[in-house]
Parts: sequence; C-alpha cells; structure tokens
Amino acid sequence: MKIMVAIKRVVDYAVKIRSGVETQNVKMSMNPFCEIALEEALRIKESGLASEVVAVTMGMKQSVDTLRTGLAMGADRAVHVETGGPLYPLSVAKLLRALVEIEKPGLLILGKQAIDDDCNQTGQMVAGLLNWPQGTFASKVVLDKEKQIVTVDREVDGGLETLCLDLPAVITTDLRLNQPRYATLPNIMKAKSKPIKKFTPQDLNVEIKSDIEEIQVTEPPKRKAGVIVSSVDELIDKLQNEAHVI
Repeated sequence: MKIMVAIKRVVDYAVKIRSGVETQNVKMSMNPFCEIALEEALRIKESGLASEVVAVTMGMKQSVDTLRTGLAMGADRAVHVETGGPLYPLSVAKLLRALVEIEKPGLLILGKQAIDDDCNQTGQMVAGLLNWPQGTFASKVVLDKEKQIVTVDREVDGGLETLCLDLPAVITTDLRLNQPRYATLPNIMKAKSKPIKKFTPQDLNVEIKSDIEEIQVTEPPKRKAGVIVSSVDELIDKLQNEAHVI
C-alpha cells in the first residue's frame, strides 16, 4: 500500500512574526503538524504495512527545500506542484485530489492545520472531493492491512472518539499522535538524490482561484500596563468609571 503525505512550508514556529507577516529573510520550515503526519506514515511503513511513502507539497520553488526535509526524514520520493501566488484550502484540496487520482494511494495523511493560517479545512475538503471516509484530529492510528481498515482515535470535547474507516481514507493528525524524528546527516545527503516530480496546476487541470481577498494584516492592539490600587474602594471606582465593567 502507498501512503501520500501532504506537507507545507511555513514560517518556523520559533520565529516572532512581525507586522504584516514579513517573510523576507525569515527562517522557513515544515509545518509541525505535517511533520507529525509524515512521521506516522513512516512508522506505518516501517511496521511493514505500507510499501511507499510519497511526500507532496504545493507552492513556490522554495517549497522544494521542505520536500528535501521530508525525504531526509525517510519519504521515498516527492511531488511538487509549483504555483506562484497564495493558495487557499479549497485549491489545495483540488490539487491533492488530482494527485491522488495519479498516485492512487491507499491512505492520505495531512496535518490537521497549518500554523500560518490555522484554517483546519484542507483534510476535510479533500475527503469530501474524493468521497473518502475521514478521521480528523487523530491521536492514535492503527492500520489493519488484511481487513483494509484503519482505526483512528480522535480527541473531542467529551474525551476520545474511536472511528473505524474503510480504506482508502483521509487522516489528519493532532499534536499528541507522535514525536517526529530528526533527519540525520547521512539521510540528508541521501535525500539529494531522491526524485522530486514536478507538476503545475495546468498539468493537473486545476484552476487556482480564491473567493477570499486579503485586505490587511495587523498586529493585535497592545495591552495597557496594569496599575496597583491601594484599596478596594479605589478598585471599584476604576472598574466603574474607567473600565465601565460594573
């Protein structure tokens, strides 16, 4: 069975974002939830339940660096859909559907969300487009190759929910599913020789468009410094006359 993993290039989680989300000369890396998705796919392969792991990404040519990271972690090969402008979840879902039709994986794994836009939509959308069952926010994944099913534990408000999905299926990964491995130096060197197949949206017959227009990005207003009051009466006075909360 083949597993396809979608990964995304984002501003590194440790970078302090400046106003306007400036990305020039800013460290970029793989989305942390995508790392978890790739790690889970690699563990499934290492357990003998999958034959190949294919990492895919969409974006500018710099996204190849993120694919190389995925290859260094252990993915067998990669696919890059090169695009120019920003991509929104529905466009990404349509591109993934087209790639699934080409690659025909038995399992598609994604991070539940990206840390740059926090949309949490792509996995659900691609499952709908493919008409595949989906297990979102997975905290545990158990694959049964003989029965062609996958069992997914997912975190919900009331506790844990367990789903049994027929393959092929879509899974989105939560933070507590696993701890991603680090790419070793030998594997980083090997990744340079692993194949990366290139596509454009036109090759996949997908039109990239958006119903969303980004008007402005600003930082949230800074909080005013707190003050120390000398009595309860002064506190009540400030809450009534300054904060207007009582």
